Amino acid sequence: MIEETAVPSNPQTEARLWLAQRVSAMVLALCIVVHLATIIMAVQGGLSAAEIVGRVGGSEVWLVFYGVFVLAITVHAPIGLRAILNEMTKLSMGRINLLCFLAAVMLGYLGLKVAIRFYMLGGA
Repeated sequence: MIEETAVPSNPQTEARLWLAQRVSAMVLALCIVVHLATIIMAVQGGLSAAEIVGRVGGSEVWLVFYGVFVLAITVHAPIGLRAILNEMTKLSMGRINLLCFLAAVMLGYLGLKVAIRFYMLGGA
């Protein structure tokens, strides 16, 4: 007897997840470029950690930027994890969806917590 690992999902849901992952990938690509360029400029400029916190901490612009970065990760990573778990495990789709939802909540909570705490380090 052959056991099915997952019940086929609604094609509309799968299409929406596919689109969400591709859009979040585009946002992530832009955020990564800005993040790495900022790091390179700071290192080449000889800035210390305290100077970086002084410039970036307390800035609403950087808070929004890193908030968007975190939200893109929160969308992108769990959808990829969902596909991997579906292919590599015998878990039911319901359990996979639950695990990926929990991963998204954890990523979002921890990521936004870091962004907010970094913002709070600045001279407000």
